[in-house]
Amino acid sequence: MNIEIKRSIKPVNYLKAIKFLEARVDKINKKEANELIWLLEHPATFTAGVSFNKVDILDKSIDVIKTSRGGKITWHGPGQLICYLAIDLNIRKRDIRKFINNIENSIIISLKSFGIKSFSDRKNIGIWIRQNKQDKKVAAIGIKVKKWIAYHGFSINIDNDISEYQKIIPCGIKNKGIVTLKNIKNQNYDKLSELIIKNLITNLKS
Repeated sequence: MNIEIKRSIKPVNYLKAIKFLEARVDKINKKEANELIWLLEHPATFTAGVSFNKVDILDKSIDVIKTSRGGKITWHGPGQLICYLAIDLNIRKRDIRKFINNIENSIIISLKSFGIKSFSDRKNIGIWIRQNKQDKKVAAIGIKVKKWIAYHGFSINIDNDISEYQKIIPCGIKNKGIVTLKNIKNQNYDKLSELIIKNLITNLKS
């Protein structure tokens, strides 16, 4: 299993990132490139997945980029870790649910290393924290599968401005909150990306 690990230091424009990702998917399908795990940040951007509903936009002045990933509307920006994937399910089990479980488990195990207890929810995809008697999302997951190659990926809120989420109904969920890791536990998360990569690779082998 040859997976390229790519890291971008400077924020990457959302549309440029997706264009790169889609080109990689086509190359993987033609056996011209390795699979990919790509860690990056985006400038402040609102994106809408395929099940997006216009009523989820509360601030009508914002620009929203429509995208091919699963899910509804969300926000990306500085202080948030983005992990894009291009993983060939043809050489594994063609099981999308298992692939998403691998992502969920990788995030949960990684956060556990920082003393943070998190959990997944079948009804509301993503990774959640229980804080002040409320479930709050700390990581969002959005996947698309093309010719059994899974791509797009997930984001983890580390130290981003969650006030931006007040302009939308994040992921179409009204009765739950949004939280950052720094808000849960104020510590250094510089090693998080390395743990995510390690746990993802381990889980993808299972």
